[in-house]
Amino acid sequence: MLGEFDFIAKRLRPLAAGTAAALDLEDDAALLDPSPGMSLVVTKDAMVAGVHFLEDDPPGQIAQKLLRVNLSDLAAMGAAPVGYLLALARPKVLTDDWLADFCQGLAEDQAEFGIGLLGGDTVSTPGPLTLSLTALGQVPKGQALRRRGARTGDDLFVSGTLGDAALGLLVLQGKVDPPAAARAFLIERYRLPQPRLALGQALRGLAYAAIDISDGLLADLGHILETSGVGAELLADQLPLSAAARDLPGVRDAALAGGDDYELLFAVPRERRGEIPALARRLDLQLTRIGRIEAGSGLRIVDAGGREIRSPRAGWQHF
Repeated sequence: MLGEFDFIAKRLRPLAAGTAAALDLEDDAALLDPSPGMSLVVTKDAMVAGVHFLEDDPPGQIAQKLLRVNLSDLAAMGAAPVGYLLALARPKVLTDDWLADFCQGLAEDQAEFGIGLLGGDTVSTPGPLTLSLTALGQVPKGQALRRRGARTGDDLFVSGTLGDAALGLLVLQGKVDPPAAARAFLIERYRLPQPRLALGQALRGLAYAAIDISDGLLADLGHILETSGVGAELLADQLPLSAAARDLPGVRDAALAGGDDYELLFAVPRERRGEIPALARRLDLQLTRIGRIEAGSGLRIVDAGGREIRSPRAGWQHF
C-alpha cells in the first residue's frame, strides 16, 4: 500500500496541477486571492461509510458525490467554484486500486465543474472510512443567495425532480424493485447528484431565498420559512416526479421527505414568475412551481382539491 507521502505525490498532486493557489501541494496551506469585487463562499460536508454511502458503492462515485454535495451548497448561494480541500481518514483495508479509482472520480469531476484541489490531510483510522471536503467559491459582493429573504406572496420553485435519490437508496437496499431502466436511473440519482451551479448563478438578483434539497423538501423548506419568518402552502399534486419514480410505492413521501436530491428550492417574487419558463429553456432544466410563501408561520400541504393532507416525517436529521 502506498504510504502517506507517496499517496499524496502519486494520487493527490496531479489533482492540484493547474491550480496555482495549491502551490503544487508543497506547503501546508494554499494561497488564494479572491477576484476583485467578489466575496468568498466556504462550505464543508463530511461523509461516513455506512451512513452517507454504502460501503460497496464504486469509489469513483463516492468521490464524486463528496465533491458534488459541496458544489450544491455553492450553487444554493449563487457562487461559482474556486477550489476544494480534502480530508481522508482511511482504514488500512483500503487498497491502492480503490484509492486510485477514488482519485480518478475526483479528476473527472474537476474537469466537468472547473475546480481543483487546494490541499487537505490524510490520516489513518481504525473506524469506518470518513471523508470531509471543504469547497470554496466566489460570488459578487452583496449578491449571494440566502435562506433568509422569502416574502409573503413569493412563488416557490424547485429544479429537476424529487424523490429519486431516496428511492435509489431503497433500490440498493432491496426494498424497491423497479424495471431495469428505472433502477439504473434511480441509483445514479442517489450516487451522482447534479449540482445546479448554472441555475444558482442565474438566480442572483431574481430569487429572494434559496436552498439545496439535501435533507428532504420539507426539512429544507422549513429552514427557509424559519429564517425568513414566514409560512407556506405546498401543492402536493405539483411535485415534479421522474418517469422512473412516478409509479413506485411511497413516491410522494420520498418527494416530500427523502434526502439526497440536491435540487435547488427557491422563492421568486410573484411579479417575476413569468421569467422562469425562459430560464428553464435557457438552462435546459425543469423548473416547477410547487407552492407559495404565506404570512404567518408553519407549512400547509394541500392536494389538488385544496384539502390539507398530513405530511410524512420532516426529513433527514443527523442527531
